Amino acid sequence: MLRSVNPTTGQLVREYAETTPAAVSAALELAGRAAQAWRETTFDRRATILRAAASRLRARVAEDARRMALEMGKPVAQGRAEAEKCAWVCDHYAEHAERDLAPERVAMNGGSERAHIAFRPLGVILAVMPWNFPYWQVFRFAAPSLMAGNACVLKHASNVSGCSLAIEEIFREAGLPSGLFTSLLIPSSAVESVIGSRHVHAVTLTGSAPAGRAVAAAAGKALKKSVLELGGSDPYVVLEDADLDRAAEACAASRVINSGQSCIAAKRFVVVESVRAAFTERFVAAMRARRFGDPLVEGDGAPDLGPMARADLRDALHRQVTESIARGARLVLGGDVPDRPGAFYPPTVLDGVAPGMPAYDEETFGPVAAIIAARDEADAIRIANDTAFGLGAAVFTRDLARGERIAADALDAGACFVNAFVRSDPRLPFGGIKESGYGRELGAFGIREFVNVKSVVVA
Repeated sequence: MLRSVNPTTGQLVREYAETTPAAVSAALELAGRAAQAWRETTFDRRATILRAAASRLRARVAEDARRMALEMGKPVAQGRAEAEKCAWVCDHYAEHAERDLAPERVAMNGGSERAHIAFRPLGVILAVMPWNFPYWQVFRFAAPSLMAGNACVLKHASNVSGCSLAIEEIFREAGLPSGLFTSLLIPSSAVESVIGSRHVHAVTLTGSAPAGRAVAAAAGKALKKSVLELGGSDPYVVLEDADLDRAAEACAASRVINSGQSCIAAKRFVVVESVRAAFTERFVAAMRARRFGDPLVEGDGAPDLGPMARADLRDALHRQVTESIARGARLVLGGDVPDRPGAFYPPTVLDGVAPGMPAYDEETFGPVAAIIAARDEADAIRIANDTAFGLGAAVFTRDLARGERIAADALDAGACFVNAFVRSDPRLPFGGIKESGYGRELGAFGIREFVNVKSVVVA
């Protein structure tokens, strides 16, 4: 059985029976047949269904936000925003997929030959998705994959099985033919066999680096394409000419979004020494103002942070904090496990963070901020890039040309923002380098990940 446990109370939400091996095989075979028919449908037909899915998301936003809160602790206001963003990505690809996948003419060198590049669907795409954005992670893969003419099979995190089945229901309500989107309730140990199925043509995973290595190995063994969006330890560089009020607020907002459980949340704050004290004062005040509490509460009493998704994750984060302090970091804010039920952890700030501490070397997947001093711009860039990850990064400076140069040329990450926190957007490619993975989601690059880029030459 797969169990969903409410991280606010520790109480069981529901148990789900695992999909049997026979049912998995039948679902994959059905997906393969459905993909063959779906690839021949028009973009207009696909777009009609994607727009219907967007409408269903907007119509049931309160229900789905509540489900996220119960299964993984997301405050309902953030859950509503997540569902709205899922509707946006459906509408975006409904509008732009045909243009993004339009044939490209290629000029041949004289003669009678003519050529073009066609983009045709691969078939069945397996998605292995995490719990932290239980709707958005799925829709940002599914919307472009379906518009490209593929079928989708989802293996979601076991603690958000209700979300997984709800997403399948949304597509069914939108009129998507049977077999084109299927949720498999299976443990992680069953993923390799699904990747190896003759009906599956590619796999995408969002998750940890160890999970990425396992999926990449299985996909490589089966000679199937994979796209990996893995962890991050995003650096935010604060230069001496930054607007410190603006920087502190953006940094705090990024650090605590989704209770700090985001791959692209700010995690390491690399601050030039001349403004470190002034920035730290403002940043700590902004972090202290964030409230944590029951994610189901709305209105004036709504929290900025809910609980972490599981108690074991909260405990692992606390160990990273206490070990960093033991190695010389200074606790400025938070750092105590609240004496109350639930997997809560307060907004926490560590100063004086240095190499050899978990807060410097590892991804802290929760509301813990590490402040690291830098001598100057060059030293700040060196520290920012001193990580195994490369997902997102930001730089704060009043000199926009300077900021754009640093973002474009100096920071090693897949997405770099100037004077703003890093976020995903359906119009922009999203993904990382180094141990943050490979391949891209979203934008035109994302929809082209799971197609056959076919050269067609007519002599």
